[in-house]
This record gives sequence, C-alpha cells and structure tokens, in this order.
Amino acid sequence: MEIAARLTSKGQITLPKAIRDALGLHEGDRVVFRIEGGHAVLARTPDLLELAGSVPVSPAQRDGDWQEIRDQTRRARAARLNQR
Repeated sequence: MEIAARLTSKGQITLPKAIRDALGLHEGDRVVFRIEGGHAVLARTPDLLELAGSVPVSPAQRDGDWQEIRDQTRRARAARLNQR
C-alpha cells in the first residue's frame, strides 16, 4: 500500500486513515520510525501489556534479582557487539 501525505512547515504529517486502519492506530498511540536504506518505515509500538508473556522466562529467573538480570543482559549485549 502506498499513500501520499504532505509535510507541513513544522515537519508534521497526518497519517491517512487507510494507514491508521491498517496498523490499528488510535489517538494517543505511539509509533516508531526506522530508516532502511533510503526509506523510512513506520511501525506501531506495542503496548507493554500486549507483550506480557511473549518472552519465556525460566522459573529460576522469575524470582531473580532484577539488577543482576539487567547486568547480565548488558554484559551479553556488549559481548555480542564486541564480536562484530
């Protein structure tokens, strides 16, 4: 689907109704823009409650210390980035 919209002098656009309907967007919803090559991709940002249960967590981690879990996640992410 391709639908044109006009950019205002303040850098704003109105998302056409067909786009809002296709993405299930409503007033107050948040969206994210991502640049892919020479194009911008618009996506609906899911509500955190919609994501509940979407990531499996082992029983051992459910009662874990959140600070330690965050630290482990950051170390793992840093290790992956250093491998590049």
